[in-house]
Amino acid sequence: MSVVRRSAPLGLRTRLIAAFLLVAAISAVGTAALTYRQARTAILRQSQDTAVETLRDQLEGTRLRLPYDQESLQIQVNELGKRGKPRAWTVYGEYGALRANSNGNGNPTSSLITDALRREIRDKPHGVFQRVMSGKSPYLAVGMPAVITVQGVSQPTGAVFYAVMPLVTEEQTVDLMVAAARNGALPGLAIALVPALLAARSVLRPVRKLRIAAHQMGRGQLDTRIEVRGADELAGLARTFNETAQALEKSVEELQQAEARARRFAADVSHELRTPLSGMLAVTEVLDEDAEQLDPDTAKALRLISAETGKLAVLVEDLMEISRFDARAAGLNLDDVDMAEAVGKSLERRPWGDGQVVTDVPEGLRARLDPRRFDVVLANLVGNALRHGGAPVRITVGTRPDPDGERLTVEVADSGPGIAPEALPHIFDRFFKADAARTRSVGSGLGLAITLENVRLHGGTVTAANGGSGGAVFTVDMPLEAHA
Repeated sequence: MSVVRRSAPLGLRTRLIAAFLLVAAISAVGTAALTYRQARTAILRQSQDTAVETLRDQLEGTRLRLPYDQESLQIQVNELGKRGKPRAWTVYGEYGALRANSNGNGNPTSSLITDALRREIRDKPHGVFQRVMSGKSPYLAVGMPAVITVQGVSQPTGAVFYAVMPLVTEEQTVDLMVAAARNGALPGLAIALVPALLAARSVLRPVRKLRIAAHQMGRGQLDTRIEVRGADELAGLARTFNETAQALEKSVEELQQAEARARRFAADVSHELRTPLSGMLAVTEVLDEDAEQLDPDTAKALRLISAETGKLAVLVEDLMEISRFDARAAGLNLDDVDMAEAVGKSLERRPWGDGQVVTDVPEGLRARLDPRRFDVVLANLVGNALRHGGAPVRITVGTRPDPDGERLTVEVADSGPGIAPEALPHIFDRFFKADAARTRSVGSGLGLAITLENVRLHGGTVTAANGGSGGAVFTVDMPLEAHA
């Protein structure tokens, strides 16, 4: 099967120069063709007009020997043949059945004198002419009837004289003009290349500046502007670009200020809520101890308040943690950690029953990371799997080789129905929840968002996918030795 290769598109500079040269070539060819046509017509017309006038004047100034016999007709054509103008010609005479010519070659007529010329001369007593080709050589044939004037009235004599002359000189002159035009075309196009390059440069310079400015804006330099020169279309484009850049810079600045205010508000609210929540938690803990002594309805309400207060406290802590990430105030406290021990301690701290979580961690695997932040990552992933997936949840820890150094991999897989495809791209968004009507609600407030930020802080990535046999699979990939 043959593969069709597409040629690379020509650049704008090449197209501009090609278009300029094409216009120059068309103009040059058109001008040359028109000049050639006019010059050729003028040269040939001058020759034929001179020949017609000369033959007419000679006939009018010559005493006609009428009536003609063969000898007198021959003498007449010989006399006319000696006075050719603009150059030597051969004169043929016809009088009834008599024929004669001035070159003495014994051929009384010529194939250059056509029947069409003979027919036309009957109706035009002032003479006719015709250009005829003999092989590759052009000739001019002029026909003139001989007339006599009696009492001011011209009367035909029946004699017709034809003058035949070559047009080689005129044709050579025309050929020289064509050669001169042809020889001047290439230097003319070469000279036209200079203004073509200048024109392309003047057009492409603003376009190049616009491309550089757009690239700088794409990299976040929103204060980029283009110097506006002139009042043409390119200057208008540069002015529009500057106006658009200014409006975009203003909009982005307003958005950044609004985002900063929102983050500051969340941080301030979280900080202000910590003090009353601490008191509420302390009170609910005391009341929980005495719940058994209360009536069932009061005890149930008390436990509900205690649980919701605990959730609110977790939310406030998560908000403050997110605020630290947004303010870029979060850092790593690195330590050498035994992974089996770290995973075991993280599971012991949570109220997860036996059999709900299964681990597969190699003995002796050590990593350099922040133990507290790794505990948060693992707890959020396992808690999310148990809450929205299903037990048992399997934790698999391992390593993989990488050109930049060995990397640590942690995989958390649940036994639930998996994540809806439309929810996968948003699974780590803050406060994201899937449609409540679905059987599985994905996302856990800020937990997965905090997990993502903690993994990024270690220089790693975390991804979510659906396993081949069902269930959601979260994979953490980060350096085995993180750097602060």
